[in-house]
Amino acid sequence: MDNIPAQNSGSVEDYLASLDEQTRKESHVLIEMMQRISGHEPKLLNVGTLGFDTYHYKYDSGREGDSHVLGFYPRKGKITVYLMDGTARYSELLAKLGRHTTTGYCVYIKRLSDVELPILEQIVQQSYEYIKSLSQDGPIDRIIWQTEK
Repeated sequence: MDNIPAQNSGSVEDYLASLDEQTRKESHVLIEMMQRISGHEPKLLNVGTLGFDTYHYKYDSGREGDSHVLGFYPRKGKITVYLMDGTARYSELLAKLGRHTTTGYCVYIKRLSDVELPILEQIVQQSYEYIKSLSQDGPIDRIIWQTEK
């Protein structure tokens, strides 16, 4: 991820209150899941990403910073779940997920009812564990989703 989200000064509660009822309900389901997996409270990043836990990165280019390990961006009609290690690693599980689309490190879901939540939780859990294992010995030195399949 090249543009690392900056922490937003607004509160998670205020942000959730600004969402429509359906998006707010689905956000609470994802917050509960990601909080249980990470053991961290959500932080509001940029315009609406909710991030959980952080890792440090430092690339050969000199670029350095922190990014969320887990996160999602709730919008009406589309929730983006971020997999910082990329979607390619999860092709078998994603095939069982239900209706969704993907890009390099994003899973797009219109409604949580379109997907199998236990499968999504498995993917998120594995992604979290993988990122944490890579970052335990120091900064991550590459954009993971671009370098690993």
